[in-house]
Amino acid sequence: MLYSELQCSEAIRKAVERMGFTEMTEVQEKTIPLMMAGRDVIAKAPTGTGKTCAFGIPIAQQIDPEKKKPQAVILAPTRELAQQIAAELEELTYFMPEVKVACVYGGANMDKQARRLAEGCQIVVATPGRLMDHYKRRSIDLSGVVQVVLDEADEMLNMGFYKDVRHIIDLMKSRKYLSMFSATISREVMDIGWLYQKDAEEVTVQPKEESQPKITQYMLQTTGRDKLSDLAQLIIGEGYKRVMVFCDTKFGTAALANQLARLGFSVDCLHGDLSQKERNQIMQSFREGKLAVLVATDVAARGIDVEDVDAVVNYDVPSENEHYTHRIGRTGRAKKEGVSYLFYLPEEKKRVTELLRLTRNTELCTPVHFDFNHEHIVVEKKQSSADRFQIKSYF
Repeated sequence: MLYSELQCSEAIRKAVERMGFTEMTEVQEKTIPLMMAGRDVIAKAPTGTGKTCAFGIPIAQQIDPEKKKPQAVILAPTRELAQQIAAELEELTYFMPEVKVACVYGGANMDKQARRLAEGCQIVVATPGRLMDHYKRRSIDLSGVVQVVLDEADEMLNMGFYKDVRHIIDLMKSRKYLSMFSATISREVMDIGWLYQKDAEEVTVQPKEESQPKITQYMLQTTGRDKLSDLAQLIIGEGYKRVMVFCDTKFGTAALANQLARLGFSVDCLHGDLSQKERNQIMQSFREGKLAVLVATDVAARGIDVEDVDAVVNYDVPSENEHYTHRIGRTGRAKKEGVSYLFYLPEEKKRVTELLRLTRNTELCTPVHFDFNHEHIVVEKKQSSADRFQIKSYF
């Protein structure tokens, strides 16, 4: 379906054209008419399928510009995703200057956000915790909110926001519509649907083969002593210019970044203890190519869209299956091929097998071409042991 066929305002049609979109994605074609008709929606769709426009267009269409208080609230699990959603909604309302979008999230100045809310806005994009903070300070008026959207609902509810999300929805006494967009339909997502949605229309979008990221995955058995050297030699030997390395903890992230810096790498780290200003600066440096290596916790795995990431390294084996797919999905974007590496210790082999089943990659072949010399920062390409193998199929 073409956007020119969509029954929407001229301002939205012009904004979509300005954004360079002509044809709807599957989730947009299935979801927009339903939401514009006033139906609750629960949409299961992969990341990168155009979900923001799918809910953003119906929201923008139904906003009353004369009312200067919030009429729609979009909740997102992370600061970065909230910022990206807000930026896209501002693009969608580009020719609607009277419609204002506010974005509130933790780690940024509360007073500055409160002033922005006081100036008047119709759409609020927020993380649950910061929205609750503003409500308690009485710096946001939720009495006029009609539309609510939960984006990345599975991740948000899995992060411990279940009670906060329920409390926020309960506060919106004028709410008429609730839609959820999620990569998976978890038990928590189903519970919210049962409690708050009215005859929700279910939309499922399967990932298309041609749009799936082409990510060749490697698994490398290592040891605690050799891990850092293996990583350094991998980056240098393969000539990677932009690499994301994932660790499980904030401490491990900072420690690894320091170790790589001492080896001469252009590196920084990203984790939840940094201020929003610091996080924005680090991400900007990484996007601009000023950093070769970004070491991060899973806070960076969702909602971060950086093009041309050469490789993703799972320095720690992720504890959650979904974290693995979200991590490696940072490479192989925009129909380009990517590569990922999973470092594991011998005692983690069972956990690694579970991840193989998750991505349906069971065809293992040897040899793979990595054989590390731990005395020197060098990678030799030659035959290796059966413990270092390539996963041939794609995620």
